[in-house]
Amino acid sequence: DNRLVRDHYLDRCSHPAATLYLFLVTVADSQGLSYYSDPAVSKRLAMDQITLADARENLIRLGLIAYQKPLYQVLALDPDPPLFANKTRAPLDQPISLGQIFKQIAGDLS
Repeated sequence: DNRLVRDHYLDRCSHPAATLYLFLVTVADSQGLSYYSDPAVSKRLAMDQITLADARENLIRLGLIAYQKPLYQVLALDPDPPLFANKTRAPLDQPISLGQIFKQIAGDLS
């Protein structure tokens, strides 16, 4: 999902956190669950338990995973908000007056 880059999630991840996230995304089932134990994850990623705990906490703070021992869950990223919630837009091939634009903006803000 390009939102990991566009919304700067990866910029806020430590390298161990990014490594853990890639692993969890790869091994998760259709519900985002991973049943790998911490010792198994540590061994697979050549990561000590303290580094793993720090990486996990980094991902939890970013809202990318949930964790309840022994389960990890990769969480869905927040959906993009719609650019225009108002469905009464004029067709693109017809001009719109500034007054109409300001009225629509005022209506969207209320």
